[in-house]
Amino acid sequence: MQIPLVVEPNDYRWKLLREILNIFEMRKTKKIVAKFTSPVKTAINCIKITLTSMFFSTTISHVVEELKQRKELWEFLGLKEDEVPEAKYIYAFLSRFNLDSFVSMILQILNSVTRKRQRNTKLIIDCTDVSVDINWFRKPVRQRDLEGKDYKWGYSSKGMFVGMKLTLVLECPSMRPLLFLLNPANRHEAKIFHEVMDELKRRRIIRRGDTVIMDKGFYAYRNYLIGINEYRIVPLIFPKSNFNMNKLDGMLSYPLSVFNSKSLHKEKRRFRALKSRLLSLLQKWKEFKAVRSVIEDVFKLAKSFGLRRLHRYTRRSVLKFAALNVLLVGLVAALGFREKKVLQKLAEM
Repeated sequence: MQIPLVVEPNDYRWKLLREILNIFEMRKTKKIVAKFTSPVKTAINCIKITLTSMFFSTTISHVVEELKQRKELWEFLGLKEDEVPEAKYIYAFLSRFNLDSFVSMILQILNSVTRKRQRNTKLIIDCTDVSVDINWFRKPVRQRDLEGKDYKWGYSSKGMFVGMKLTLVLECPSMRPLLFLLNPANRHEAKIFHEVMDELKRRRIIRRGDTVIMDKGFYAYRNYLIGINEYRIVPLIFPKSNFNMNKLDGMLSYPLSVFNSKSLHKEKRRFRALKSRLLSLLQKWKEFKAVRSVIEDVFKLAKSFGLRRLHRYTRRSVLKFAALNVLLVGLVAALGFREKKVLQKLAEM
């Protein structure tokens, strides 16, 4: 049974939702949406209704039904009675979007309401499971049954699941989402390290000398080397119990690209500085566990917004939903809800 959406102006949830929806009334937001689709008003109405359904972890069709029955709700969303679209129109609106354009629009909206990345900030990277709505207890699902499907069998800290894997990159301490990627559930984090770094470099997010914090899922000696040699960053990947500091020290040597540089001594000095910082941070990596753990609370918040179990089965549809989910989480962080206890409270609301 779906919960009735009765507007309570004094309730903190409705106050937060109002602030989120007000962002779509800003001129700069409308200009961004206008670059990707038209009519702008209809597009923004569809996005508002979709975000409202995610905020209360309900369906789009339920929100549309409530809008038709409750005047205070469509007034709250800034709609007129004749502007409430049918649910099938909203689904069609989302489906006709080119995937790259949709993701670009979402990231531009998010960037427009958040400050540019500050100096001396760190990046946190982690993955979470995105389960699709398949009752594999009722009907067993074998690996060969998933051939040709976008969703696969995967493993998370909670056990086995069928779905995909969402990788999120956050700026710390602002908790601003900078990048998100969707991969098959059966791909190990250590194997997608290169892909994530390439995308961060392509989007000009990562900077020379950045400290990037990752948990043990990304652990591999080659990833330490790739981080320093190819991307000139400090990859603070939490080590496993069999980690050998002397082995890593011996493996970290000047990459061949250094010797092609016109300023050889300068490049050597930079490499030694990155190597020294990495080895120093790895000796006290446990001090960063509390910093990295914040992304787990961000994932809990994202799942409370409907990311826990999706009734979507293609990479295209899941990625669009994940993009809106990341936008919603990012807007919450941009409005000042960044502390660990606050995020936990919001996730449990």
